[in-house]
Amino acid sequence: MKRYSNRSNFSTLSEINVTPLLDLAFVLLIIFMITTPLLENSMNLVIPSSSAANAPISKAQVQTISIDRDETIRINNEIVEADSLAARLLELKRANPDVAIVIRPDRELPVQKLVTLMDSLQRAQITKVGIATKAESK
Repeated sequence: MKRYSNRSNFSTLSEINVTPLLDLAFVLLIIFMITTPLLENSMNLVIPSSSAANAPISKAQVQTISIDRDETIRINNEIVEADSLAARLLELKRANPDVAIVIRPDRELPVQKLVTLMDSLQRAQITKVGIATKAESK
């Protein structure tokens, strides 16, 4: 019986299998081909400007509406039920026709809830509306 030694079978591999590398390259190429059109802006817009100055708003005219992620609505830190929100907004408009509203939504609040609040403001004919944001830290 002949004895085979494993020592003589050690040889260097002179070829590299490039098939997995090509698969990876093609997958990356497809991903970039799909995502690149989504990243590009297809419109060149020049935002219009106005020389008319906005009328100054005093701090007494500004009211704050806050909505947290539990959809609790507060007007000037006073909790208001969703049912009585429209009546409260109409009362604010009657008390001060030039009232300005600053909306402070929670980051996790669904967009639909914010749109519903803005619809309520529009029905109350409150046109001076802003949304408070916080600058991102880098």
